[in-house]
Amino acid sequence: MCGIAGLLDPTFAAIDGACLARMTRALAARGPDGEGFWTAPGVGLGHRRLSVIDLSAAGTQPMGGEDGTVQVTFNGEIYNFAGLADELMGRGHHFRSRSDTEVLVHGYEEWGEGLLDRIDGMFAFAIWDSGRRRLFAARDRMGKKPFYWAQIPRDGGRPPLFAFGSELKALFPVPGLDRRVDLAALQRYLAFEYVPAPRTIIAGAHKLDASECLTLDLGVDPFATPVVRRYWDLPFPETHLPRSEPEAAEELRGLLQRAVKRRLVSDVPLGVFLSGGIDSSAVVSMMAAAGGHGGVETFSIGFPDASFDETTHARLVAERFGTEHREERLTPESLLGILPDVMTFMDEPLADASIIPMYLLARFTRRHVTVALGGDGGDELFAGYPTFKAEQLARDTYDRLPAPLGRLGAEMARRLSQHLPAGTDYFSLDFKVHQFLRGISGTGPRRHQRWMSSFLPEEQSVLLTDEVRRGPGASADPLADLEVRAAQSRARDGWDLIMDAYCRFYLTGDINVKVDRACGAVGLEARAPFLDTDVVSFACRLPPALRMGGGITKRVLKAALRGHLPDEILDRPKQGFGVPVARWMKGELLPLLREELHPDKLRREGFFAPAEVSRILEEHVRGQRDHRKQLWTLLVFEQWLRQHGPAA
Repeated sequence: MCGIAGLLDPTFAAIDGACLARMTRALAARGPDGEGFWTAPGVGLGHRRLSVIDLSAAGTQPMGGEDGTVQVTFNGEIYNFAGLADELMGRGHHFRSRSDTEVLVHGYEEWGEGLLDRIDGMFAFAIWDSGRRRLFAARDRMGKKPFYWAQIPRDGGRPPLFAFGSELKALFPVPGLDRRVDLAALQRYLAFEYVPAPRTIIAGAHKLDASECLTLDLGVDPFATPVVRRYWDLPFPETHLPRSEPEAAEELRGLLQRAVKRRLVSDVPLGVFLSGGIDSSAVVSMMAAAGGHGGVETFSIGFPDASFDETTHARLVAERFGTEHREERLTPESLLGILPDVMTFMDEPLADASIIPMYLLARFTRRHVTVALGGDGGDELFAGYPTFKAEQLARDTYDRLPAPLGRLGAEMARRLSQHLPAGTDYFSLDFKVHQFLRGISGTGPRRHQRWMSSFLPEEQSVLLTDEVRRGPGASADPLADLEVRAAQSRARDGWDLIMDAYCRFYLTGDINVKVDRACGAVGLEARAPFLDTDVVSFACRLPPALRMGGGITKRVLKAALRGHLPDEILDRPKQGFGVPVARWMKGELLPLLREELHPDKLRREGFFAPAEVSRILEEHVRGQRDHRKQLWTLLVFEQWLRQHGPAA
């Protein structure tokens, strides 16, 4: 976990060193162990370091090659760096450190942009090639590490500045950055609960998507615009070859063992985030096998609300593998204490309430270790979410009916569901029914996003003011990005398309962002064995029935782990990293909600219709409807606007 930043001026003018320093220091929490800068006419690179591999000064960044014409600033880990270093030394390159960063420098010198075909890891980096006056930047295949950028117009006929950073707030110090709310991004935020790439919540900035790279060739044209391309994609086959479950399970187990082992390379202590679910428990199992029984440190977060608490299952796994296990509990009072910290480091709104326990878990874990492995990616790759079962149910019922009859049945079910009592437990009955009916009329990835959305496109037409709905860039269909991505995907099977959407939207835009920002705020590096390229490629090639078959989610993964994990873990229902905000919004969180969603405040800001927001809030408080998702999404945006918006 490090922080990178940079500033380019195509006129060759001296870089504003104070601005570059402010950009870099905005990322200080990501890299608490050191700071470095490299400048030349027209270019400045900054770096904040978290020392994980090669703790010596030789690993300091930005880092240059033999003649200094190539410089890199890098965030992440290259897991195959040792083999690449041997190959590059065999080709005559001289290494001055044991750092994986240096592989990027010499790899670019040797292979140019072909470097991306050879490295494997989690990364975001920027390489400045002074000989060609070219910036080359990239983000890893599954989007673990972030990369934000902006091209900022200037007056006087001068070419625009170019700025980049690990987080959006690294761009805030750059003069002229347009920090107005991007109305199209706001609509997408309300629909996805995050802003999908390439947009950001502000009008003047962009972000690379997973497996994208960027080239800015100022040697050809000082007014050049960045060229962004996808250098890798999820390798779905044209058709899936039949495979036996035992054979696939054995191969998967071997791939996961290798992935975990590769992520144990570190010169600092490591641990594991242990929820008690299948994915994190699998990581503990394989880490224990690789490092010896009793040599693993595990960390969990608990809740006083039993429907959200998983610590009993986490303890079961910890006892099974003899780990040194630690727990911390999140109460309503601690939530209110943590919320200001979370809203400060979240420089782009993310309406996933589990970022709060994730932050508490990261802060707690950082007291003991510097690197933590987790189970992220298992649900997306192996059909672990309840929505996959809902998809099968929808196919077996709604999709088999003639369209008019299906619509009539869905409408009758919606009317009946209004009489269900509003619950506040994790995945309560009324919540499941309402969410299922919200999405049932869609198809493919759109159906799933409707299940997961806070505000559907038709609901936004009532929520948003006329100024927003008719503003520049506003969209009548903020979910259209799903079809755009589906047309680009290699997936041919309908289940593959759904998996592709989860990986390219929810995983990249929500899960990875949540983990990166929470861990970055405390200087902790998180590693995800399930997002190993070989594991991902295996999951793409797998016949969908082995991901979920016979109503069993994660079918092949459970088969691979049977006998290695307790049956109580493998056979328990899926439980997400939830927070009991539905209940807290009626008590401890209610004063904050009323303050942030006050009609007068909303009227001044001009984004949301005050009467509609008041209706949603009062229905929730009175127990008429469970609006936890909608209220949390609005609260997060309002908190972001207060701390990071245009006037901040």
